[in-house]
Amino acid sequence: MGIVKISEEMHENLRIASTALSRSINAQAEHWMRMGMLAELHPDLDHRAICRLLVRAEQAGGFNLSRLCELERAATDSVPEVAP
Repeated sequence: MGIVKISEEMHENLRIASTALSRSINAQAEHWMRMGMLAELHPDLDHRAICRLLVRAEQAGGFNLSRLCELERAATDSVPEVAP
């Protein structure tokens, strides 16, 4: 665990979002970091697909970047390609 310095504006955004979504400020920050990290790693996935990936990861034992990549690969490998 460590300390991450953020701007006052971002802290206020976190406070508002965490209150609205019934999360702690730390939980909201971690949620945004997780979503952002996965969006950068998988730019082809939309928000809904990232949420499904996180749910599958939780069912498989929790958030672990290596496990998430394996789950995402398995999900895309099982989807048949549609010919143009």
